[in-house]
Amino acid sequence: MSRASDHAYTVIRGMILAGELPPGTQLSEEALALRCEVSRTPVRDALRRLESDLLIRRSESQRSFVADWSDDDIEDAFELRAMLEAQAARRAATRIAPAQVEALRHHNRLIGAAIAGERPDIPAFLDNNRAFHEIILTAAGSSRLASLLTRLIEQPVVWRTAQNYDRENLQRSHHEHEELIAAFARGDAAWAASIMTGHIRRAFHAYLDAYTAQRTAAE
Repeated sequence: MSRASDHAYTVIRGMILAGELPPGTQLSEEALALRCEVSRTPVRDALRRLESDLLIRRSESQRSFVADWSDDDIEDAFELRAMLEAQAARRAATRIAPAQVEALRHHNRLIGAAIAGERPDIPAFLDNNRAFHEIILTAAGSSRLASLLTRLIEQPVVWRTAQNYDRENLQRSHHEHEELIAAFARGDAAWAASIMTGHIRRAFHAYLDAYTAQRTAAE
């Protein structure tokens, strides 16, 4: 892929993940080329990559749209993420270095600070939560697992989960991270995998509750 294609891919993906291009939006190659400051060919390449990432869909008339998610799609994304992240936690528990455990503690302290105020700092929560899970994935030492998980974690349905968290869910997430750290410090693979599975399943139910409430309010 050319540098221009990589640039277009990064920009368009960022717009989708940030919600600037909401589900169902038709994508114009010409408009995206102007936004990315590239020609239409790199945009076309970027859209093909985004389609393989399941971030966009192509209609029978070959028009591109930002992908929407059914209830089944949402549950599948979280089911797959729970399985893969549990495996990552299992592997990491027997491989993680002391410095990586300390890095997990550091990021979870920052998460605690981000959610302690009267108004939780969601961007700080997201940044440190992402860093926390990336450390675990690095410690797992599996490039195949990393490739599969990266695609799932970057899907909008997962990215938007924290936006729907209330204070109780934010605090539970923080506490579950503390339990994961304890499991890693003990080198207990089964414990780490179990906590991670529950962590992702709870995130699914938090998202689903908020999504259902929003859909009901709109009806």
